[in-house]
Amino acid sequence: MKVFIKNKYFTFGGSSYVTDDAGRQIFKVKGKVFSFRRKKFIYDMDGNLLYRVQNRFFNFFVHHAYVFDANGEKLCTVKDRFFNIHKEYFILGTQDNYKIDGRFASLDSRITRNGEIIAFIHRDFNILRDSFQLEAKPEDIPFLTALLIAVDNICDNKQQ
Repeated sequence: MKVFIKNKYFTFGGSSYVTDDAGRQIFKVKGKVFSFRRKKFIYDMDGNLLYRVQNRFFNFFVHHAYVFDANGEKLCTVKDRFFNIHKEYFILGTQDNYKIDGRFASLDSRITRNGEIIAFIHRDFNILRDSFQLEAKPEDIPFLTALLIAVDNICDNKQQ
């Protein structure tokens, strides 16, 4: 299944929408307007909170973002490296060993779980807004969307 994650053109909080191949919205991503941690909330189309993503307040050389479930329980930490030449991101705190690599800041990346490729990410280059294509199994899409938003938060935080 392919989904498309596109930031809105004019938004103060970093809101996005996630659509399927047919262009139907499947998730809403709402960002907080004044948030030093870049908090984003991922909702299903019924308005139910699925995930909260936020950056660590202070980042020294290695950047971190956190993914929380709807109950506020931390599911994982997403982090980069001090010298992140290959643009690898590591997901810590899960039973499975996740990793995002393949030049995320460029165009193509992949997500592996326990060494097996489970998803592909393609980033569309656009000056006005970020746009991503995520291809994975339908049951993995919600969590992988949260991971992708966490990595995008880290990249945005590093650019400031």
